[in-house]
Amino acid sequence: MALASSQPWVEKYRPKSVSEVAYQEEVVRTLKNTLETGNLPHLLFYGPPGTGKTSTALAIARQLFGPELIKSRVLELNASDDRGINVVRTKIKDFAAIAVGAGVPGYPCPPFKLLILDEADSMTEDAQNALRRTMETYTKVTRFCFICNYISRIIEPLASRCAKFRFKPLVSDIMVKRISYICDQEGLTLQPEAMDTLCRIADGDMRRAITSLQSASRRYGHCLMKKDILNVSGVVPDEVVADLLTTCKSGVFDRAQAAVTNVAAEGYPVSQILAQMQDRAVVAQDMTDEQKARICLRIAEADKCLIDGADEFLQLLDVASCTMRALCNMPQECTYG
Repeated sequence: MALASSQPWVEKYRPKSVSEVAYQEEVVRTLKNTLETGNLPHLLFYGPPGTGKTSTALAIARQLFGPELIKSRVLELNASDDRGINVVRTKIKDFAAIAVGAGVPGYPCPPFKLLILDEADSMTEDAQNALRRTMETYTKVTRFCFICNYISRIIEPLASRCAKFRFKPLVSDIMVKRISYICDQEGLTLQPEAMDTLCRIADGDMRRAITSLQSASRRYGHCLMKKDILNVSGVVPDEVVADLLTTCKSGVFDRAQAAVTNVAAEGYPVSQILAQMQDRAVVAQDMTDEQKARICLRIAEADKCLIDGADEFLQLLDVASCTMRALCNMPQECTYG
């Protein structure tokens, strides 16, 4: 029981078969027909995080080979593994070259193995190029399943060898249905506002929703409210972002700097603040299109700088300064005379 209670809910409630995957009707329908024949092509699953890509790949493996053969017939490599060209030349090639044995009763057990490469878009271009030859050489005994968030990062010669399946972000109705089921199974009571907040924060990512739900239940018990979800989700409180924008409207740089200093002292992630500032700016009724464009452009530039390792405080201060100039119709760049 201790093991069961400590099990991540993401794994506990992961779909066991392809038909259980939520909101991916076209993908499910096509793959079910493919599984019935056992004639599986190379696969490429792409789409946002938490939409069921890895779950679908693992469900295919279970339905094809069953619990006994899955360990010998399926190899899964994820982001924690080294994905350079040496891994392609050794681990992947060695697995692909192994001949397959007899199947087991009750499962299709086609005469090939399945190699699942999760987060394939993080592989180097050299490694992807090396895979082309491996796929061609061992296609009779090995099928490849590539999983990625960005299909543009998969080289075209590799993508063209695969059947492509796009996974859509989950809509709120589907997420509410699944989260409600988990709450019933775990004996949780989720207030309506908490459910709305959880779906909004997850933004179509079921994995994030389930992880936040489990974290909140461990910390706050079986009756969860909106503030409980916000506290564990890493989302910056709306009033913090609203106060920062209000301060920028004052046109006084010292006040904006003080507000940025206070936000930084609270330890909120700047990337999350920028994302929420952009969301608010886009729908703001008291901003012109030009003001919105200037603010969003600077937020995008700051986000790129943060990815490259820039200082968080300075980037947020610069965004606040640019926002202040935009809202007060000041020149875009400061001049010195």
